[in-house]
Amino acid sequence: MEPETLALLCHLCPVTDGHPMVLLSAPVILRITLLVPPRPLCQMLDKTKFYVVGAGIFTGVTVALYPVSLVKTRLQVASNDAVERNAFSLIRGILRTDGITGLYRGFGTVITGAIPARIIFLTALETTKVAAFRLVEPFKLSEPTQAALANGIAGMAASLCSQAVFVPIDVVSQRLMVQGYSGHATYNGGLDVVRKVLKADGVRGLYRGFGLSVMTYSPSSAVWWASYGSSQRFIWSFLGHDSVHEKPAPNTWTIVGVQAAGGILAGATASCITTPLDTIKTRLQVMGHEKRHTVRQVVKGLVVDDGWKGLYRGLGPRFFSMSAWGTSMILAYEYLKRVCVKDA
Repeated sequence: MEPETLALLCHLCPVTDGHPMVLLSAPVILRITLLVPPRPLCQMLDKTKFYVVGAGIFTGVTVALYPVSLVKTRLQVASNDAVERNAFSLIRGILRTDGITGLYRGFGTVITGAIPARIIFLTALETTKVAAFRLVEPFKLSEPTQAALANGIAGMAASLCSQAVFVPIDVVSQRLMVQGYSGHATYNGGLDVVRKVLKADGVRGLYRGFGLSVMTYSPSSAVWWASYGSSQRFIWSFLGHDSVHEKPAPNTWTIVGVQAAGGILAGATASCITTPLDTIKTRLQVMGHEKRHTVRQVVKGLVVDDGWKGLYRGLGPRFFSMSAWGTSMILAYEYLKRVCVKDA
């Protein structure tokens, strides 16, 4: 699971005053779609239903895409002499030795820990998003630039607030993902990981790589939301739906298609920029207490083994994961927003 993708559960409901977005004018659609609402999310949705139904949707998407994160993690920590050096051979090896369950190691930890993390993320994102737009509005920037800056600031702030929960989840789940693989230790579940980490390194062991997590997920979240906002502006403008060209409101499928395309472009941009940091962070977090490498040593080891391309280990799965998560969550939200919006 990529923490920045949790933000997609708070994709603002494209409904205002109880009316579906397809009944609004194109400029209003643009404003709402790009997460710059006239009213905060908490005023538009039934929060109890939002979190309950959203948790169910989130769990379903996690079940479908979790194996991609596991494959990405294993590729990033593989030793130089590992037999499986690409995603497909790695998947075949896991299925051969552990079956389908092998693709879901650490899944329980992710689902359990993500509940408080998601609440923190959603609350921080929604609060910051409105404030950020008001902050940049006086500068009279172009609408795409305003959307990119506001979404970027909100995404970074929300990710930063949620790291207190995300990092321990990462440490525990990633150790379960790679246990027994390429020389890594084995554990008897998530609690065993926590016990051994606390015994060896204390509480700080659960926050190994915290600085890199902040450097990875906060910029990644900022890049994702900035790319998502600006790409949608560009696509809608290309289709003729902007403040200059007044056209009939697009149908639901067009809206969903633009949102999905924005998610894919955002995932591609964010994964290409932040994969090196993610690779270094993952390697640091799965190391046993007997290996206390510094960031510099990890980078040196990757470069010695594979050259500079070693920093991009797992780029393919990470790109697919971020893009698929983005698209899936946006499409899932089309259902979520219909059942959670308050009556006018």
